[in-house]
Amino acid sequence: MKPPPVSHHGPETIDEAVGLLAEHGEQAKVLAGGQSLVPLLNMRLTAPAHLVDINRLGGLAYVRTTPEGVRVGALARHTTLERDQPAHAAIPLLRQAVKHVAHPTIRNRGTTVGSLVHADPSGEMTAVLALLGGRVTLRSVRGERTVDWTKFFLGPLESCVVPDELAVEAYFPAPGGRTGSDWTEMSRRNGDYALCGVGTLVTVDDRDRVVGAKAAYISMGPVPEVVDFAPVLEAGRPDRPDWEAAGAYAAERLTPDDDIHATAEYRRQLARVLTARSLKAALERAVVIP
Repeated sequence: MKPPPVSHHGPETIDEAVGLLAEHGEQAKVLAGGQSLVPLLNMRLTAPAHLVDINRLGGLAYVRTTPEGVRVGALARHTTLERDQPAHAAIPLLRQAVKHVAHPTIRNRGTTVGSLVHADPSGEMTAVLALLGGRVTLRSVRGERTVDWTKFFLGPLESCVVPDELAVEAYFPAPGGRTGSDWTEMSRRNGDYALCGVGTLVTVDDRDRVVGAKAAYISMGPVPEVVDFAPVLEAGRPDRPDWEAAGAYAAERLTPDDDIHATAEYRRQLARVLTARSLKAALERAVVIP
């Protein structure tokens, strides 16, 4: 299939880009990596009159790491984030998750910020932003605003970005203390969307006792779901957490839907098993952190 006719714009500055978005409004779409947009165009599921191609804005192709967290610019490719050693050292969860995004060819062009704006509830980086308590910065001719993840995702394939705004950066805060992380997912084939995916963080004290644990899920609802396991930890022993109980606790709180790929009950069972498995792996990493 072929895309519909469209006017292409190649701004060379952010101000020019947001000016075009302000001028054309709902008739415009932003093209960054295009790994989600181009298939939608080819299948005629979207038909904008204008494409605002931001690939000339090289200043947005960054990954910047500080002790507080990692900032990812709008043109940073998934592969760039995956291979960035300072980002991995600060937040291992970023690499653990991004390597599960589709296939290497798609990661070479697809952008992390673009996947967040696309807001696919099966997309790995949406859950990572939620689990880390991240936020996204948006720019328009009206100014700049930063949106917390809790207000960023509105529903399946729906973020809070309005037509005249450009998402310029995502910020992922680094977990505090001795925190280990893990990403685990199950799909029908390697590279397919996950039937269930889970990212976990486990924090231990100086005696290797678990003092915090939480998880975020994909393909388990219309937006990323985060579960805090504080009640499970309080009911058990901090030196021997019951991760199977944590898996059951999560499954009770998740509300997936039936679809052509799996039943809701099967997805809950996957969440139950993968949660326990992922929390165990995250704890092992937390314990060995120097």
